[in-house]
Formats: sequence, C-alpha cells, structure tokens
Amino acid sequence: QVQLVESGPGLVKSSQTLSLTCTVSGGSITSNWYYWSWIRQPPGKGLEWMGAIDFSGSIYHRPSLKSRTAISRDTSKNQFTLQLSSVTPEDTAVYYCGRRPWAWSDETTYDYRGQGIQVTVSS
Repeated sequence: QVQLVESGPGLVKSSQTLSLTCTVSGGSITSNWYYWSWIRQPPGKGLEWMGAIDFSGSIYHRPSLKSRTAISRDTSKNQFTLQLSSVTPEDTAVYYCGRRPWAWSDETTYDYRGQGIQVTVSS
C-alpha cells in the first residue's frame, strides 16, 4: 500500500515562500509510469492541479502558476517537494500530494493521495 504524507507550515505570511514536502512509503517515486502531483483545494472551490514530477524526474507546471512554483525530488529520501513563492491569501487551501498513473489524463485524479495539509496565508 502506497502512503503519502504532506508536511510543512500551516501558516505562512503574504509574500513569503511556502515549502511543502511529500514523503512516500510503500512505493518508489522512480517506479515506472507514474506522476507525483501537487493539488490544492481552496475553501469552497474545486481541486486545482498545481504541477507534478514524473518517475523520470521530468517536471510539469500549471501554466498560471509556473512563475511561482518549483517542484523537485529527493530520491534518496523518496520525497518530492513544492515551493510556492510570493504567496497571497488567495493561496490559502488544503494542499495534497498524490500519485497519478501515467495513463490517467485528468491531472486532478490520483490512485493514492495524502491526507492533505491546511495552509493559511495571512495578510
């Protein structure tokens, strides 16, 4: 069973950089044919795919967030990370990491997902 656990600060001030880490167990982030995604859900809104890193290390960004996001991985720790710069209160959301099989086209879907972490951006 694959498990993902998000970690990071629950409260960030405006203009700062949010850093989140997803720790994966029960499966390797280098295993063939998976995307490892970051998805968020602002209060009262739907899921928003932010970006992903795939099994080979290729990185994908949501175009509207590309200038503010950085995604990386540490294969020795089986972790991948998200950095979101210049945050504003509009970035307040529950942030999830998840695994998406290569053949699944909907970027907001996953077969395994973390429990989510609430991040609040204060003004």
